[in-house]
Amino acid sequence: MKAHKISDSVYCLHADIEAPDLFEGIWPIPQGVSLNSYIVKGEKIALIDLIRDWGGAPKQLADALKDTGISFDQVDYLILNHLEPDHTGWLREFRQKSPKAEIISTAKGINLVKSFYKITEGLRAVKDGETLDLGKGKVLTFREAPNIHWPETMVTWDGESGTLFPCDAFGSYGILGDRIFDDEYTEAEHAAFEKECLRYYANIVASFSAFVEKAVEKVAGLEIKCVAPSHGIVWRKNPKTIIGRYLKYAAYAKGPAEKEIAVIWGSMYGNTKQGVDAVVRGIAAEGVPYTIHRVPDENVSWVLMDVYKSAGLVIAMPTYEYAMFPPMANVLDIFRRKHITGKTVLRIGSWGWVGGAKKDYEAAIEPLKWTSLESLEWAGAPDEATLKGLEEKGRELARAVLAVR
Repeated sequence: MKAHKISDSVYCLHADIEAPDLFEGIWPIPQGVSLNSYIVKGEKIALIDLIRDWGGAPKQLADALKDTGISFDQVDYLILNHLEPDHTGWLREFRQKSPKAEIISTAKGINLVKSFYKITEGLRAVKDGETLDLGKGKVLTFREAPNIHWPETMVTWDGESGTLFPCDAFGSYGILGDRIFDDEYTEAEHAAFEKECLRYYANIVASFSAFVEKAVEKVAGLEIKCVAPSHGIVWRKNPKTIIGRYLKYAAYAKGPAEKEIAVIWGSMYGNTKQGVDAVVRGIAAEGVPYTIHRVPDENVSWVLMDVYKSAGLVIAMPTYEYAMFPPMANVLDIFRRKHITGKTVLRIGSWGWVGGAKKDYEAAIEPLKWTSLESLEWAGAPDEATLKGLEEKGRELARAVLAVR
């Protein structure tokens, strides 16, 4: 793995992770993910953000560092913008290889270094606006950016090169290979990365959108020439693209989102599925774009991606033992945890000997402040009259979404 030059004094050291396990133990990463660290050179040397022992990352980091002509024991400072273990899990091993390096983070970050890794010496807590002079005119500035997406988070700014190091902010899923910069990808490749960026945001960052906006405001006065996140593409040609993308995603949390409808459905014996098909016919007749996700067949990671950006939802499920279909109950719990609020929603579903999902569902969505159309339930398979009613419900939802401002 080679190092990638951002400026004469700044290098990206990235590791591509293609391990079969899940990101944060929850989210699938079929396209992998990158772990990006950075070297900043003055008279002294700073390493910004680290890795964990995952998918061969330590060797990739060591090879990239060697490519810069620097050894671990030459590093003077390790700057930890964010203490989540994918960026710090290798900290004890790093300390053994680089015993003189001073570890720098926010006060909350330093407390996590102590509690997570039992390291108590060679630590420095920095405050918002504090600087680190590396010599040769190279001065780094630290800005606290709490709750993106942990409370100890900060960003690091290199004014000389115009590089912002925001750790998890402005990140994405997806490995990079030998191409790490935005100007090395085709339009089609960027489109694929944009989807993975939205999925990453919906999975990881969506709950903290207000803090994303605050962080962008905090760095708005900087002449940013490069955005260098800890996951995904390094933006050296069009850094405003990724900043604008994150602001758009953050705005979805307040609404309105895109005039689209995400259909999330589960069915035991096909009866609810017939209702879904009728609703979708109604949506399509009004010309509103839609996506369809079946649970539990599809991982909630992709469900979240489309739900987060869509103004309208269809929640379709049967009653199961007097309550909600369990896979849908799990999905709604994830929606609650990720604060998927302010949607216009239609719920439908079939029941067998008796209903019951309605009461369970309404309790589950109460915190989400959704605008709910009158639901439609039926016993067993839907008859023609019910199917016509469901199709009209789809039209009604589509018109409501188009009217959202």
